[in-house]
Amino acid sequence: MTRLLALLSLLLLAVPAWAAEPLVADLSKHLVAITTGFAGTDVLLFGAVEEVKGASGADVVVVVRGPNRSEIVRRKARTLGIWMNSGLAEVGNAPSFYRVAATRPLAEIAPAAVLERHQIGLDGLDIDVHPRDRKADNVEYRKALIRLKQEQGLYGDRVQDIGFLGNRLFRTDVHFPANVPVGTYLVEVYLIAGGQVISAQTTPLVISKIGLGADVYDFAHQQAALYGIIAILLAASAGWAAAVVLRK
Repeated sequence: MTRLLALLSLLLLAVPAWAAEPLVADLSKHLVAITTGFAGTDVLLFGAVEEVKGASGADVVVVVRGPNRSEIVRRKARTLGIWMNSGLAEVGNAPSFYRVAATRPLAEIAPAAVLERHQIGLDGLDIDVHPRDRKADNVEYRKALIRLKQEQGLYGDRVQDIGFLGNRLFRTDVHFPANVPVGTYLVEVYLIAGGQVISAQTTPLVISKIGLGADVYDFAHQQAALYGIIAILLAASAGWAAAVVLRK
């Protein structure tokens, strides 16, 4: 709490510099370092809004997007009592991480067309789905992808709350789980009044592995074949050593 008050105090001191802007926001940190034993972390987003002339009840919406990834979604069907893969779809342009926070329910803030234009909310995400079978359509695979991401903790299953301190200062915490993908994230903050976006700000956030874990990660991706051979040799050596110990 002390840290938050200090950040907000600095924000208020900087008011003359951004007085012409109706919205200003920042993060408590712009780098999330993943080290050995990383169990997830929270990043504080805080900011302030100016009074919007001619508008009452302006809302703030925050969208956090991870780097886009290509995905394969498989469809399973029960055959002779066994669940088997019966189809798949290639999914492109899907955020690897997605969270939304808002001062009110999205449907009360802006029309669906505005939300879709800015890809605010899961229903507004522009995800390319290409099914490879005729037994399921795009909508079914899209829903499956979102459900899987939510089960992994990478997509939010609800819109988080944004709290206001007074009439101008706001804050919200963004949680990143232990399995968060690395890359450059975009934190988008929107000020919406009268159902329209009147101001927006985008701030990058880098999530990166550091230390020994980063070296192993880079080696595994840059030298995949050699990494696989080494992994097999290590597994075989461990099995042989265990057999020798058990014989004794």
